[in-house]
Amino acid sequence: MTRWMTTAALCLFAATGALADQPAEWQIDLQPHATPVMEQIRWFNHYTLWFIVPITLFVLALLVVVVMRFRAGANPVPSRTSHNTAIEVVWTVGPVLVLFFIAIPSFNLLTYELSVPDKPDITVKATATQWQWNYEYPAAAQPVAFDSYLLKDQDRASAGKEDHKIYPRLLAVDNEMVIPVGKTVRLLVTAAPTDVIHSFAMPSFGVKIDAVPGRLNETWFRADREGLFYGQCSELCGKDHAFMPIAIRVVSDERYNQWLTAAASDLGAANKALMAAVDVPVKRAQLAENLTK
Repeated sequence: MTRWMTTAALCLFAATGALADQPAEWQIDLQPHATPVMEQIRWFNHYTLWFIVPITLFVLALLVVVVMRFRAGANPVPSRTSHNTAIEVVWTVGPVLVLFFIAIPSFNLLTYELSVPDKPDITVKATATQWQWNYEYPAAAQPVAFDSYLLKDQDRASAGKEDHKIYPRLLAVDNEMVIPVGKTVRLLVTAAPTDVIHSFAMPSFGVKIDAVPGRLNETWFRADREGLFYGQCSELCGKDHAFMPIAIRVVSDERYNQWLTAAASDLGAANKALMAAVDVPVKRAQLAENLTK
């Protein structure tokens, strides 16, 4: 009884914490959504399965019927039928209807995803180079800019990022992009003028946009829950393409403003203060989870 009460109390206390969103072993579905766009992408993915699965099974059944019924042993004299009007109508109208039911929601989704809100709350610029990301907050009262590299194993202790569940190997970075929850973020993406093409991809946000040298691409997202989210460069960009992760930390508006003010003068201290505020509840959540096992 005491153990159960302790677990319940820890879970309640840790309710504001969340483990990092990252790929899971044997994962067959898309990552859980953290933005309205990704929510619609997940819905559309499941929606199209209602067409894909029956069509696949139907085609498989037709292949089996053809193989069994029209093989040489069972059908030594082949049919000389040249056409069938009913079949011609069905296999013309059927695909048209399927494409119609898929096209309308897909166009609506593309329109929603590509329509950047007129008055975003925050603007962040991400510049890619081989093999890192540089983030800028140009609209801040005191502009903040920093580089984001893959976190090396030998730097984990000094960075306070030794927990592999929160900071997984090959996905964790030294400096995460920080944004507030519930705010519309306008993301400007480009690559250094003398660099190659990269791609900014964050699965939980439904964001994937190319970073092209000399071109400024634009997208948006609005995170609806706090947490630490991981993505990667998704355009083959050289020998260290696999070591160019993206990490976005979503926090409350109050903590974001505190971090932004502190980061203008001391990014390292701002990051450590933010980690101290958000990682402790996460570790308590992990402890509560372990106690229930």
